[in-house]
Amino acid sequence: MQNISWAHQRHDVKECQILGINAPNGLNLSEDTEYASQAALWGIEGLPDLGEIYPLGGSADRLGLVDPNTGECLPAAMLPYCGRTLLEGLIRDLQAREFLYFKLYGKQCITPVAIMTSSAKNNHKHVTSLCERLSWFGRGRSTFQFFEQPLVPVVGAEEGQWLVTKPFSPLSKPGGHGVIWKLAHDKGIFTWFYCQGRKGATVRQVSNVVAATDLTLLALAGIGLRQGKKLGFASCKRILGATEGVNVLMEKKSLDGNWEYGVSCIEYTEFDKFGITTGPLAPKGLQTEFPANTNILYIDLPSAELVGSSKSETSLPGMVLNTRKPIVYTDQFGRRHSVSGGRLECTMQNIADNYSNSYSSRCYNDVEDKLDTYIVYNERRRVTSSAKKKRRHGDKSLHQTPDGALLDILRNAHDLLSQCDIRLPEIEANENYVDSGPPFLILLHPALGPLWEVTKQKFYGGSISEGSELQIEVAEFFWRNVQLNGSLIIISENVMGSMKINENGESILHYGQRCGRCKLQNVKVLNKGIDWTCGENIYWKHDVQRSEVLQIILHGNAEFEATDVVLQGNHVFEVPDGYKLKITPGSPGLAIKLDPIDQDMMESGSWHWDYKIEGSHIQLELVES
Repeated sequence: MQNISWAHQRHDVKECQILGINAPNGLNLSEDTEYASQAALWGIEGLPDLGEIYPLGGSADRLGLVDPNTGECLPAAMLPYCGRTLLEGLIRDLQAREFLYFKLYGKQCITPVAIMTSSAKNNHKHVTSLCERLSWFGRGRSTFQFFEQPLVPVVGAEEGQWLVTKPFSPLSKPGGHGVIWKLAHDKGIFTWFYCQGRKGATVRQVSNVVAATDLTLLALAGIGLRQGKKLGFASCKRILGATEGVNVLMEKKSLDGNWEYGVSCIEYTEFDKFGITTGPLAPKGLQTEFPANTNILYIDLPSAELVGSSKSETSLPGMVLNTRKPIVYTDQFGRRHSVSGGRLECTMQNIADNYSNSYSSRCYNDVEDKLDTYIVYNERRRVTSSAKKKRRHGDKSLHQTPDGALLDILRNAHDLLSQCDIRLPEIEANENYVDSGPPFLILLHPALGPLWEVTKQKFYGGSISEGSELQIEVAEFFWRNVQLNGSLIIISENVMGSMKINENGESILHYGQRCGRCKLQNVKVLNKGIDWTCGENIYWKHDVQRSEVLQIILHGNAEFEATDVVLQGNHVFEVPDGYKLKITPGSPGLAIKLDPIDQDMMESGSWHWDYKIEGSHIQLELVES
């Protein structure tokens, strides 16, 4: 990253004078691939030292999510996305990392998850009910902790008056996620993490559907843990005009004459204050040279608690009053209003302002390596793509909509599979899909990796034609020279392992035990697939009409193998628990054989992928039992 200095910008903040705001240097994961691989391994190795924090309490007004049956407004965590809620997607990504840990070290690791909710849109009730309904995702109730962020009153921009919904009752909304550190201290969340041996945590927001792609999260956490850092940011190139903040290297001078440096962030609502010009007349590069703040964080837990437990304003970092938000409300007389307004908010990422490093003289080069704060970069579509606002009818922009985020998921799938010598169509710019569906649908379970280095050893050769659909919900998977023209859906009940009842009567997912398995070798799949002319298709929900489909459904530890065959037309191959279905060429047609799995292979299967660390890489070997 090129350094750009704004030495003329001077603001007195916390008894410091800001002398420079620069673009921070950091590890580029897509360029320094060897170090990135090593950092990701540190992240996997350190999984037992990590917790996970989800700030889910926002009001998500721009998403406009409504229960189709009751008409009730819903929080973002409940958005049905690619076949499951956004919250389920977060846990799935986490479980994929835990599965990778199991495959490398042979040990079960369940990460404690702290979730900040709020009462906005019955957020807390919806989130906890979802967890209960899904039996705590096979993790046990004790691995979750919830804490509610408070609501704060909203003020109108024009007259500066509280917006009132009924006598003595101001309109209230969540006051920003910056309260998370103080609340986590007050509610004992840090102590809860410590009791489970956790030193650090990764933080991500529910609307960002690509944050766990490849090695971004793992490398971020790995560097933080290994190098004893206090706070880390995952960042990427910023899109001009986007409603997102920037990461910066702050250079300050304190009253005692010392120079202070730290990686921090500036919210987009504060750009004017810091002289970061926006809009079409802005000098070229002024915003885009600064990387995007994505709110994907690594945090050292004791360092965060030190800030959260302080009795000063530092416990509520990044206080801002943004009065530009459109507010729709009904007053005490039943009249509906639409006005500009806002509320006092604070931002969790600005906890970084507390972690500056102090030097007696000015630092000119590579100061970032010595700081308690750090930043890693990756390609934007592997770091951030958000489903945070509803696409309006006639809107030509897909940015930050569920539709646009799906295109980034598909771009990532294209990048991954094309490296496996699989031919598939390119995804063009978003504007080409405003009035049509994407060129294909590919949805891969993250436990196939989640590191692409791992996934790439499970796939090799073949093609996926335009208009095809591929969904793979199985981790023990083998693809060699498969040609897909149509729809192929592979669903396993036991993607990463099987459930066992613990002493509390809860179902707990045990990784690696009784997994479903699927092998496809020299196979052609031909069917009519998705009906792309159907106007009812909602691609980002994975809610589509199909003319024909090949479905493989694996119950329990079932296995499926197809070799040297053409599977044409509409088929459902449903394999019962404890059995293996094998399809080979017949004379004529197909030879289909269903056999029970040998008793001594019930737990481990007739084959499995063996994972080994070699240097800074993971090597897979297919082992037949």
